Amino acid sequence: MSRTDVSLRRSRVLLTGYFLGLGMVMAVWGARMPAVQHTAHLTTGSLSLVLLAAAAGMVAGLQAGGRLARPERLPVLLIGGAVALAAALAVLGQCRTLASLLAAALAFGAAHGVLDVAANTGAVRCQHAYGTPIMSSLHAAYSIGALIGAALAAATAGTAHSTLFLAVGALLAVGVLAALPPTLTLSGTDPTPPSLHGGRNRTTGSVWLLGALAAASLLGEGAAADWAAVHVHALHAGTAVAASSFALYSTGMAIGRLTGDRLTTRFGAPAVVRVGAVLAAAGLATGVLADSVPAALVGWAVFGLGLSGTVPSLITAAGSHGPGAVATVSVTGYLGLLAGPALIGALASITTLPTALLLPALLAAALAALAYRALENTAP
Repeated sequence: MSRTDVSLRRSRVLLTGYFLGLGMVMAVWGARMPAVQHTAHLTTGSLSLVLLAAAAGMVAGLQAGGRLARPERLPVLLIGGAVALAAALAVLGQCRTLASLLAAALAFGAAHGVLDVAANTGAVRCQHAYGTPIMSSLHAAYSIGALIGAALAAATAGTAHSTLFLAVGALLAVGVLAALPPTLTLSGTDPTPPSLHGGRNRTTGSVWLLGALAAASLLGEGAAADWAAVHVHALHAGTAVAASSFALYSTGMAIGRLTGDRLTTRFGAPAVVRVGAVLAAAGLATGVLADSVPAALVGWAVFGLGLSGTVPSLITAAGSHGPGAVATVSVTGYLGLLAGPALIGALASITTLPTALLLPALLAAALAALAYRALENTAP
């Protein structure tokens, strides 16, 4: 094996680890949302404000990370973002008032944004170096991390969320320290073709369509992360069962992404995304309208499976428009992830939570209708 092959494989393993850690932290935060709400005596509207603060922080983090995400700065962004995320999670567990939660959530979101940009920038570079689809498998690491985090939250249902947040934050920090030497040399091997280092940004109608579909998909992901446990808990499920809802969603997402690269190669991205989106819409709508715990759990699992191939396919399609398009689609997509949970909370305040959760199902149906138009020129 050549030195380049070894370096490339090491880069892929490192990026897999960062995606996994990011997914685990976000799942622990989302799965224990009912405990956060209860401890601070938050109403649904107040909880939406906390989620909005996290969203505002992530917007700032994404913007900062996007400006700084150059190959030579990638190690610093990965390390700094991961350590800051671990610290913010630990602090969130200690907050007992709305004001303190708002401040901590803002920092948490900013750290998430920086780390996310760094990991996805590395993923784009790594995929181009491999010359074959690996984006879905890298995103699968995030889903697997989310599954681990959700399962951990369910298994420790009797433990205070402050203790869990502190333990997971410490685990992430230790992982970053262990990966410090190879991460610092990550920029030494630059697998990206020259065309991805610079060039003009081409923000066309096609790019905005890709971004809009990414926003629709990630709104669903945000809904699952922040509202799945709350939804199932409202059906009179226990804490452990409620926390398992996001674990099931993450399981579906992980299975889909682990097989996504092979399915895309065989059937093409448009078919994979369209069939998956139809499945997601039907699964979530059925789970919400059935108004029972078993149906809700199955619905969230099917929703995750259906949406699994969407974001990797959209980011890959954006790559054909240049580096600026990748950034545009990523940031536009995250607007859905950021605004979605708060929007669902606002809708739930004036209607009901089940009614509000029909929004991501409707957006998945729209995604299915527009998949071929957006991805028709994407190579399988």
